[in-house]
Amino acid sequence: MSNTLLSIRGLTKRFGGLTAVDAVDLDIAQGTITGLIGPNGAGKTTCFNLITGLYTPDEGHFQFKGHRFFPHNPADVAKLGIARTFQNIRLFQTMTVVENVMVGFHTQSKAGAIAAILRLPSQRDEERRLRDQSLKLLDYVGIAQHANYLASELSYGHQRRLEIARALAMNPSLLALDEPAAGMNGSEKLQLKELLLRIASDGKTLLLIEHDVKLVMGICSTVTVLDYGKVIAQGKPAIVQKDPAVIEAYLGGLHHAG
Repeated sequence: MSNTLLSIRGLTKRFGGLTAVDAVDLDIAQGTITGLIGPNGAGKTTCFNLITGLYTPDEGHFQFKGHRFFPHNPADVAKLGIARTFQNIRLFQTMTVVENVMVGFHTQSKAGAIAAILRLPSQRDEERRLRDQSLKLLDYVGIAQHANYLASELSYGHQRRLEIARALAMNPSLLALDEPAAGMNGSEKLQLKELLLRIASDGKTLLLIEHDVKLVMGICSTVTVLDYGKVIAQGKPAIVQKDPAVIEAYLGGLHHAG
């Protein structure tokens, strides 16, 4: 039985005369961390936007958990079990940290609109339950001490962790992270590495876009490299980073990445 969680074939997206993503094939195995890397403008974030329903593919076939699907919109994709973070942080800055995570639980909410409006006991009980679960997630990602801060009061690195906690609140089978280490210093990146490895060891599957090649090569089981929208290399990190096409695309950057 295959352990492939997500399988994509021929993923293509055109913007006018530009083919931003060109016939990309991608397989993500259950319980692994898969890296998606490439130079600026390679099509990485466009791939993410296509997989998560933010953009509509022009071509492509998708299977998730062995079933065909098409990513029409983010809400449907989230219900399937795919959650994501963004390259540019998208938090509710005037809400508290714990409230931001509670928003992530909306796909599991059982209380209806009427209960929420009338503040019925069922709604109040659920709100307490979701708050408790949110506090546990904040502890999991290491920022529980900031639960009652406004999101805007967090450091940049902690805002990244908050985004991850909110995405985990959706209980996804696949967690897609778009440059989670962006803006972090060396110490924060090390802590992030430990967190991502912990998330994977706890059974989640991760798809990771990241410019920090050292981080990618240190935690990913497999890596896919894009250049000008096309896959130029796929495989284990130790092999990919020695691929001549990859070295050329990065102008030698990977050769010195270790």
